Amino acid sequence: MATTITLLIIGLIVLIVGGDYLVKGASSIALRLHLSPLVVGLTIVAFGTSAPELVISIQSAVSGSPDLAMGNVVGSNICNLALVLGLTAVINPVKVQSNSIQVDWPVTMGSALLLYLTVREGFLEFWEGVLFVVLLLLYLVFIIRQSRKDVKAMQKMMDQDDIPDAPSKQIWKDLGFIAIGCLGLYYGSEWFVGSAKELALSLGVEERVVGLTVVALGTSLPELVTACVASYKGQSDLALGNLMGSNIFNILSILGLTSMIQSIPVHVDILNKDIIWMLLITLMILPLMIMRREVGRVDGLILLVVYSIYVYTVVV
Repeated sequence: MATTITLLIIGLIVLIVGGDYLVKGASSIALRLHLSPLVVGLTIVAFGTSAPELVISIQSAVSGSPDLAMGNVVGSNICNLALVLGLTAVINPVKVQSNSIQVDWPVTMGSALLLYLTVREGFLEFWEGVLFVVLLLLYLVFIIRQSRKDVKAMQKMMDQDDIPDAPSKQIWKDLGFIAIGCLGLYYGSEWFVGSAKELALSLGVEERVVGLTVVALGTSLPELVTACVASYKGQSDLALGNLMGSNIFNILSILGLTSMIQSIPVHVDILNKDIIWMLLITLMILPLMIMRREVGRVDGLILLVVYSIYVYTVVV
């Protein structure tokens, strides 16, 4: 058991570091090709930070563990809007931007509803994955156009730590970063998924349970740390939009691309319980956003209680 947990943690660390190297190398090459920092931030960085979840889901689906793949995404989305947002709001109330109400929330809810409707037959198939990816591309085009009109948004995007100020002087360095990133993602996913399977076997629980809790929490860890640190520094104004953006990417890109590679059978409990929880939690934050234009400390505590109840229903 100790070896399994150690390998699980090492796999997660290698995944996160691999994703970071991939973003650095790809972003630098994109800037070398004269793409704007705004476009780099909204596409390459967004995809790169979702790379660990993507390779975990693909590896799980291909290796015959679809419950880990689907549980990873659904559990991560629940974790983002309940645990991560809840902790962030408890540390410092999260201000709600108009864009979060007008664009981010409707697309987040729409993506979740689309997922529910497409998996009701018990599978997520190739052509449904194609639909998800097409919708993601349309969404990216829309937010890039919107952000170009918003000077503040553009400035914040250009100030992101993930985006290099300029391309590196040697293209071989960029290619090396990409190679290291890809290797890290490949081997990290092998160790992480293999350990998650062994953990489920050792504990005598379904892979769905491990996917919705351990795997989902592990892949949400970067968002959790980033959001909490930003909130502690009083910079939580973008937290809600970032979390909802992550949820949109999880469904449209991760499940979309994974199902294009391998059809994903959906566990009946994920369909009838977990996706319903995801929909209800997404719906729950709307009145919090509208009424006071902030998610306060009490709201954060409520979200944490809701997440605790959800985890209890999964585990017990």
